[in-house]
Amino acid sequence: MNTCGASSGRISRTDSLTVYSTLIGARDLAPHVADAGWSIFDCRHGGASDVEAGARAYAEGHIPGARFAHLDRNLAGVKTGGNGRHPLPTRDEFVGWLRSEGVSDASQVVAYDAQGGIYAARLWWMLRWIGHEAVAVLDGGIAAWTREGNSLTQDTPGARTGNIVARAGVTSVDAAFVESHLGSREWKLVDARSPDRFRGENETLDPVGGHIPGAVNRYYIDNLAADGRFKNAAVLRQEWLEVLGDVHAADSVQQCGSGVTAAHNLLALEVAGLKGSRLYPGSWSEWVADPARPIATNGP
Repeated sequence: MNTCGASSGRISRTDSLTVYSTLIGARDLAPHVADAGWSIFDCRHGGASDVEAGARAYAEGHIPGARFAHLDRNLAGVKTGGNGRHPLPTRDEFVGWLRSEGVSDASQVVAYDAQGGIYAARLWWMLRWIGHEAVAVLDGGIAAWTREGNSLTQDTPGARTGNIVARAGVTSVDAAFVESHLGSREWKLVDARSPDRFRGENETLDPVGGHIPGAVNRYYIDNLAADGRFKNAAVLRQEWLEVLGDVHAADSVQQCGSGVTAAHNLLALEVAGLKGSRLYPGSWSEWVADPARPIATNGP
């Protein structure tokens, strides 16, 4: 049993089925890889330097039954030059892709990657965005899967069609919301990027370095224990309460460079039992697309 990882986020239904809504362990996933009611997605990605690395890794070996989710093609929409590096697709586009991959309203979805959960958490959040509760991230990713002695396969699962529909889910905020709340003490903006990028140093992904004025920094990697799994719920809660200060989680907004690693912070908050925080999908890459928007460097 993982004594330093977080809880599995199980929710029991009245029909005695178990819903995993935050994290799932490899031992809990293993008996279900062939279940028709489960949809597993490999979300590995190589970052901006090699956007096809995840697809190659999937072809070389993946969890049995897993389908591939490409960050740029399946988990992001069309870029306009002003809406960030990974804008959300429309809800209809996203639902259409999920159906084509066999996801239904009753599906238990599991997402995994090899990068600490950042890409898997993006899919987790997007499913919650369309109101699907039964979605979890494999705690520790593919490394935890193989550490438990589970095998990988190169076999691609067969085609199937799902019936998932969009419902009311978690909400997001836009740049106008963020700009209108600058300087307010009643909400908090949390940036998931590395501390150096937050300070405006070593920026290699976006044309301008720095952060949104008033934001605080919670590097997403700090949600993880040394073994690559999430810290337990009590530790995460204590750490996040320190980040939030006197602001409730529901009055916080999570952002990063392009709305991806911020989802990792949203997942950590849910594991910690701190609910209601929202995502700013455009994040820093959208913010700096308008030179009129203010920026800050070094301190918050």
